[in-house]
Amino acid sequence: MAQALRAGASGCLGKDVTAGTLLAGIRTVASGEALLSPTATRTLITRFLTTPAAGTQLASPERLSDLTDREREVMALAAEGKSNTEIAEHLTLSPLTIRTHIHRAMTKLAARDRAQLVVIAYQTGLVRATPPRS
Repeated sequence: MAQALRAGASGCLGKDVTAGTLLAGIRTVASGEALLSPTATRTLITRFLTTPAAGTQLASPERLSDLTDREREVMALAAEGKSNTEIAEHLTLSPLTIRTHIHRAMTKLAARDRAQLVVIAYQTGLVRATPPRS
């Protein structure tokens, strides 16, 4: 999976998903969105970032300097695997507002999708990788 993320994968689901969830996931990725289940986000991103590809350097935190405080906050919550709805509830905002913050952060960071935005959050140190719970 780490190789798939490095190669630009935009989605990840666990092997225990139902056929309906899988189909919905395919439609989500096909529409240009990224799909990372919360568990997959925590597990895969942690593993991905603790073993970067040879010669890969982590991004400088200055890369985030064009983001507003709210965009950084929303980006960090997304990197923790929270959905737009969960972030909206946490921050007492609408899911549409969260989507706007995510989109603006992606635009400012030239991220092609939410998955890449999550990777940038970890690479810049906005969010720290923690070992998955056993």
